[in-house]
Order: sequence, then C-alpha cells, then structure tokens
Amino acid sequence: MKLRSPSTTPAVLLAGSVCLAATLVQAVAAQPGAPAVSTLRHSPYMPVNLSQRAKNFYGLMKGVDNLSVRRTASGNLIRFSYRVTDPVAARLLGEKTATAYLYGEASHVLLEIPVMDKIGQLRQTGPLEVGQEYWMVFSNKGNPIKAGERVDVLIGSLHIDGMIVE
Repeated sequence: MKLRSPSTTPAVLLAGSVCLAATLVQAVAAQPGAPAVSTLRHSPYMPVNLSQRAKNFYGLMKGVDNLSVRRTASGNLIRFSYRVTDPVAARLLGEKTATAYLYGEASHVLLEIPVMDKIGQLRQTGPLEVGQEYWMVFSNKGNPIKAGERVDVLIGSLHIDGMIVE
C-alpha cells in the first residue's frame, strides 16, 4: 500500500470543497422560489436640484434662469423650460441649427427633440427676448428617464449639467 505525500492531501481537499460549494450555489439559484438579487442600488440621499451658485453661473454666463426639467404626457415627454436673462449669451438656445439632446446620467440615455411632419421640432426657436420663458420637449418613449434622475441638457457648446427631473 502506497501512502500519499502530505502536501497533496490539502490540495485535494481544497479542490473538492470548491466543487461542492459551486454545486450548492447553482442548486440554490435554480430554485423557482429563490429571491432575485438586485444589482441596481439607489442612493439613500435625497436628490438636490441646482445649487444657488450654479443658478448664478447659468444666469450670468449662459443668460438663462428658472431652469426646470419635468415629465409630461404620462412620462412620454420631458419638457425643459428656461427664462432668458441675456439673449446674446443664450443665443444657442434659439438657433434652429443647434441640435439639442437630453442625457440621463443614471440610465445613460440620450434623448432628442421629436420632429413632427407638419409642425417641425417641438421647441421654440427664433430671436430670444429678455424675461420670456421658453421650452423644448424631448421624446422619452419607453420611459428610460424616471422622475428624480439627474439629466444634462446639451445644445451645441452649451451644457447645463445636473438637473433633476421633477
């Protein structure tokens, strides 16, 4: 009778225990009543909209204030509205050729403004006036962007970051 060397016995035991553990994990996961493990975690902190410093920055440098992003039409559309304080600084918002996008930070979705056959783009364009409120609507078909999610509005070189969808 030949005896095994003491160095191979722990290796065999370790390999056997790894195989047994993998088999048990697969058996538990295959059960129909097993709870599903959620990999998506939500932050326990309340979302905070733009800070006063950011609002001052957009008002002075970008020529807009009263920024808001809201879901409309049962969540199928997202409306971005703003008030113009300086038409020269905010000129990109009124240009027809500037393409506007809404980017969802959590869902990594890039939304566009829908174009209707007889109406055109669902946004206000043309010369901007001081104190007037303007809007643009983004298509959210399938509701990839939910209420409470942070979004960025991208219009040419104008970026408005970190807004919360109401």
